[in-house]
Amino acid sequence: MMEWKEELQQHTKEAEKIVQGYLPEETGHQKLLIEASNYSVLVGGKRLRPMIMLESFKAFGGTGNVVEPFMAALEMIHSGSLVHDDLPAMDNDDYRRGKLTTHKKFGEDFGILAGDALLNYAYEVMTSAVCAASPENMKNCAGAAAVIARKAGIFGMVGGQSLDVLLTDKPVNEKEMEFIFNLKTGALIEAAFMAGAIL
Repeated sequence: MMEWKEELQQHTKEAEKIVQGYLPEETGHQKLLIEASNYSVLVGGKRLRPMIMLESFKAFGGTGNVVEPFMAALEMIHSGSLVHDDLPAMDNDDYRRGKLTTHKKFGEDFGILAGDALLNYAYEVMTSAVCAASPENMKNCAGAAAVIARKAGIFGMVGGQSLDVLLTDKPVNEKEMEFIFNLKTGALIEAAFMAGAIL
């Protein structure tokens, strides 16, 4: 059991290092926004999605680092969604993983902007990876980006969150609960498996 925990910690550190490597430098007039965005990603977490993507990539014969920008982008999307989820208009949480939520540390305005920034920066990282890909990898990189985009959007995570918000403080039936779980939680995990396999 201890070996498994140690191995998991090692994989988490590896994923953490990859994600950190794609975060923007905290400089310029938008420095506070970048600080808030980076804080949101670095506040902690299991790094489950990037780890799944990497293992899926390897399981399907992938080698090299073509998967890395997509691992980072998926974690940025996930982190950005948590920033928005914590906002007063949603769950109104003060703490996440024992640390102040982004909007509590940087203000509600920068909480909104940080969530937006992470989502957009994730697409910037993925499209840059597609453009930089070798001709033989370009189609797979574009396919992985398309899967992640769909699983993050209205037919994925955001769609699940919308029903969750709509049904707040209301009775929820089994089909609605399954829809929320499959999309709000499950879609990005599916994206990790699928993007890794495509890449």
